Amino acid sequence: MPDPRELVTDMYLQFAEELADAAGEAIRPWFRSDLDVERKGDGSPVTQADRAAETAIRERICSRYPSHGIVGEEFGSDQDDAEWVWVIDPIDGTGAFISGLPTFGTLIGLVRDGAPVLGVLDQPILAERWTGVSFPDLPLRATHNSQVVHTSTTGDLGESIGFASDPTMFEAEEQGAWNRLASSLYRARYGIDCYAYGLLASGFVDIVCEASLKAWDYMALVPIVRGAGGQMTDWAGDQLTQGSGDQVLASASHTLHRAALTRLCG
Repeated sequence: MPDPRELVTDMYLQFAEELADAAGEAIRPWFRSDLDVERKGDGSPVTQADRAAETAIRERICSRYPSHGIVGEEFGSDQDDAEWVWVIDPIDGTGAFISGLPTFGTLIGLVRDGAPVLGVLDQPILAERWTGVSFPDLPLRATHNSQVVHTSTTGDLGESIGFASDPTMFEAEEQGAWNRLASSLYRARYGIDCYAYGLLASGFVDIVCEASLKAWDYMALVPIVRGAGGQMTDWAGDQLTQGSGDQVLASASHTLHRAALTRLCG
C-alpha cells in the first residue's frame, strides 16, 4: 500500500495543480466577455465558465482516480463517502468574475476521511497560486507561486486587518458577533472572496471571518492557512471537516485566533 503521506505531498499535490491548470484554461477565455449569467435556486450566479471549469476538473479526476469521490458546487456529489474526496469550487467569487474583478479563485481541496489535507487556490488571471498541505506526521507547508509563505505573527486584534466577503452573509445573531469582532480590529474590510485567505497565508491579512458558506467554499483553504502557520476553525473553535457548518474563522496565529473567538462568542 502506498504511504498516504507520500501520496499527498507528491502525486496528489502535483495532480491538484494539473487540475488548476485545466480550470484556468477553461476560465480565462470567458473573463470580461459576453457571458450568459444565470441564477441558481439560491439566487447565486452561475456562468458557462463555472460549468466548463468544473467539468474539466471532474473529467480528469474520474479518469485518473475513479475510486475517489467528488463534491462540486455546480454538479453535486459523487462517492462523497470515499476515503479520498476532492471538494471543488470552480469559481469562488462568481460575482467578482462577472464584474470583471480578478479576485475570484478556483478552489481544489482534497479530504481524507472527511479531514482536509491538501488545498489549491488558483487565480488564473493574475497567475497567482497558493498551495497548502496539512497532514498528520508531516511538516505544515504553504506556498505562493512555489515560494514558501507564512502568516503574520500578530496576536493583537487592534493591530489586525480583517475581511469578510459580504456584510449580508451574516444572519441576525451572526451580525452581532461579526460587529463585535470587526469593532476590535484596526481595519475591517469586505470583498475579494477566497483571495483574502491567500493574502492571509502570505502575511498581508490577519483575520477572515465568514458565514453562509458551503464545504466547497473552504475545504481547500484550510490546508493553505494552516500550512502557512495560521489557524482555521468554525466559530466554536472546532476543526473544519467535510461535514462542518457554514461559519469559518481564519487567523494568522494561535493567539489571534483565541482572541477572535472570544469576541465572536461575546
